[in-house]
Amino acid sequence: MRVFKFGGASVKDAEAVKNVVNVLQTVGYENTLLVVSAMGKTTNAMEEVVNAYFKNKKDIPSKISDIVEYHNGIINDLFENKQHKIYKDFKVLIDEINGFLVWNKSPNYNFVYDQIVGYGELISTTIISAYLEKVGIANNWLDVRNYIKTDNSYRDTTVNWERTQANVADIDKKVLNITQGFLGSDDNNFTTTLGREGSDYTAAILAYCLNADSVTIWKDVPGVLNADPRYFKETQLLNNISYREAIELAFYGASVIHPKTLQPLQRKEIPLHVKSFLNPKDPGTTVGKGMGIEPKVPCFIVKKNQVLMKLSSLDFSFMVENNISEIFKLFHDFKIKVDLIQNSAISFSVCVDNKFGGLQDLLQQLKSKFKVVHHEDVSLYTIRHFNAQALESLVNGHEVLLEQRGKETVQLVVK
Repeated sequence: MRVFKFGGASVKDAEAVKNVVNVLQTVGYENTLLVVSAMGKTTNAMEEVVNAYFKNKKDIPSKISDIVEYHNGIINDLFENKQHKIYKDFKVLIDEINGFLVWNKSPNYNFVYDQIVGYGELISTTIISAYLEKVGIANNWLDVRNYIKTDNSYRDTTVNWERTQANVADIDKKVLNITQGFLGSDDNNFTTTLGREGSDYTAAILAYCLNADSVTIWKDVPGVLNADPRYFKETQLLNNISYREAIELAFYGASVIHPKTLQPLQRKEIPLHVKSFLNPKDPGTTVGKGMGIEPKVPCFIVKKNQVLMKLSSLDFSFMVENNISEIFKLFHDFKIKVDLIQNSAISFSVCVDNKFGGLQDLLQQLKSKFKVVHHEDVSLYTIRHFNAQALESLVNGHEVLLEQRGKETVQLVVK
């Protein structure tokens, strides 16, 4: 049993969908489960629908029209028969979006977000399943919401492993299955999402519950690189990485592997392969048990649009456990993700990700009890297995606001 995950870039247009078929025909698709993301930038387009719903409802029709036009273009390129069932199936999904926007009464942004944005994956898998059938690859379309059960923490939900395991046991392993990444459902069967880039996590959840032999994430890069080529000029392929090392890289923000993905795989020692959908025969990167990292080179990770805060007590007293626990409770309440911590006797510095937009309300609360200095739009650089040359390459041309280093890792907050 294998689980393959195809991200948005791998299904962004008709040619990309045809290439998915090429990958399957090249590497085989027996006893395989496909986990597929929304096509291209559809998640962003769905987010615009949600924003229009809350801010300017008259923009909703045009936002949905853009989504319809984009997907109809792909469908038209894939299906010569304009009477094909896929046209009706696609219209049903769009009608469901419009229907929800009419009957919904909830003012909860995160709830509405999950009900709308998840249609990107439902649409993509419906189209790809139909195209696979068209080219002679029989497959079984699954609604992942019937299998992955979660709590109702919309947009960043927690998996109910016991219920999910029981549901996934019903999946027929002997056929090619195709399902959605990113999605689950709560006790009331409302759609939930696992966080942005959560399709990798979906693949790991299903692999764990199915006792799969491996998971393969198909990317537009040759595997896991030692740096993101969007931000660093010279990159190098990592051939093998241990679970521990990969979890460290994911924790610090390496974008190739979702932070939650590795934990279920490690528990059952299921190897993870990261391979190129452009060159499916190339070996890519394997993440597995006890491999360390090979080759052992500095690994660069950057997180943009971070916020650096320095907090100190108003009366210059020590920053002790009570202060820090109160600060972290506020981070939790405002859904602020902490990426770096550094404290001294009278101050506490923290670099955070304002993913859910709670920063201004948080600052208002903090300033009532602490002296707060903060810098927005900073970048957090992390170098694993750093050396002097690697460190020097980052420091040049940047104003370093904070530095923290350990034996294997150095982190810099820079403007």
